Amino acid sequence: MSVSAVDCVQPAIQHTREQLFRRFRIGQWSRLALVGILAAEMHASGCNFGNFGNLGQVLSQPPRRSNEFLAAPFPNIDPARIAQYAGLIAAAILLAMIVFFLFLYINSVFRFILFESVLRRECSIGEGWQRWHRTGRRFFLWQLVLMFSTWLALGVLIGIPVLFALSAGWFRDAKNHVAGMIGGAVLLGGILLIFVLAAAIVQILAKDFLVPIMALENLDFADGWSRLLAMMRPELGKYVVYLLMKFVLSIAAAIVFSIVAIIPMLVVILPTILIVLAGKAAGMGWNAATISLIIIFGTMIVLVLMYLVALVSVPATVFFPAYAMYFFAARYPNLGALLNPVPIPVPPAPEAPPVLGTPSLSPPLPPEPEPIG
Repeated sequence: MSVSAVDCVQPAIQHTREQLFRRFRIGQWSRLALVGILAAEMHASGCNFGNFGNLGQVLSQPPRRSNEFLAAPFPNIDPARIAQYAGLIAAAILLAMIVFFLFLYINSVFRFILFESVLRRECSIGEGWQRWHRTGRRFFLWQLVLMFSTWLALGVLIGIPVLFALSAGWFRDAKNHVAGMIGGAVLLGGILLIFVLAAAIVQILAKDFLVPIMALENLDFADGWSRLLAMMRPELGKYVVYLLMKFVLSIAAAIVFSIVAIIPMLVVILPTILIVLAGKAAGMGWNAATISLIIIFGTMIVLVLMYLVALVSVPATVFFPAYAMYFFAARYPNLGALLNPVPIPVPPAPEAPPVLGTPSLSPPLPPEPEPIG
């Protein structure tokens, strides 16, 4: 009988407990927190840094003196320098794209590091990178294919209705086409929702099931998908239940760990607000130094806060890959043999040879001397 998605919850919880709490190791937690960030396996929705809006309220208060913190207006932009600013914006966009693709590559490798860390119950980033960077490169190609395919499909889904509306003259005479525009918007919104949901499902299947196949059989993503789809066809309904169950568990984890994440957020945000108030009281104004300082300091705050949230979310980082493993191991023997190894029977000890006689417990007496004469 196949293991259902509900049956895998308890083994995954037990796996998480054994790896993290049976023998608490701060080094393992810290490494798993970093792996969780780079593998994009964070389940705390409260790390959206919304509390930084308080800083905006502080900084937007009307100034009382001309030299108060951030009170001086930004300098007027000289039209002759527009090209220079445009170049800086273009350079920033190019840098952002480079950082994005670099993170996508690192994320592809760390998916396999996370898989091995949960499977072996031991996290080693350096050894994992050496072992999985080639396989991660194949998964990186898959993520590029998925990303560009998604962008292309979105362009087609949005572009065709817009071109139809333009050719039909709906935008030139919008008052006479209100009903059609509303109906088209609702239909387009439904199609986009279905498309986004399908893309999310494909991404979940890739990181939960394609990664183990590529890792254990050394396949590229095309052969891995063929292998996975062939395994899914006989039990398609159970995979649907797995996706629904994971959706429910993800919501529960997001609620729980968002509440837990409040503690590190307060630890970081409250001192930040005090520093901002101190700077305002000192009468700091806008200049290149303060702008650079704010950018650097803000980036450091975001990174520290992200790591602290990932640190308290380590149980979720371990639980969800373990949950996927226990579900998939019942259907994928290669993974099942590693996740639940069969103990090797110990051969019985050879029997001692039978003893023919009972040995004397005392040494033999010396012979008596013969009488003389």
